[in-house]
Amino acid sequence: MKKVVLIEDSKVLGNALCGALKVDGIEVHWAENGVAGVQLAKQIKPDLVLLDLMLPKLSGFDVCKLLKTDNATWRIPVVIMSTLSDPESRDRATEAGADYFIPKPYDLAATLAEIKKLLQM
Repeated sequence: MKKVVLIEDSKVLGNALCGALKVDGIEVHWAENGVAGVQLAKQIKPDLVLLDLMLPKLSGFDVCKLLKTDNATWRIPVVIMSTLSDPESRDRATEAGADYFIPKPYDLAATLAEIKKLLQM
């Protein structure tokens, strides 16, 4: 079973994405702030991290940078999912080490298809 860590502070988006991923047979672990998300990713060592940029306690940019510079997590693909989709934010996400960017609001079916493709399902 593929494992995903979702780092998202919106309960509505988090619940929708968790539910849809679980239906597709993906094990989801959810953190609602950046600090908890980093800890969860280090503990779970998922196949993929889905990361919002605007988070409490630690921004998504910082979370991504921490994951990509840690020997235990640097190989885990990080997908940014954010309303901050302007060129500057996308550049900052790339500089932090993000592997893929999905702008919000997103189409759930298309996003799930992309996630499954990234997970090679």
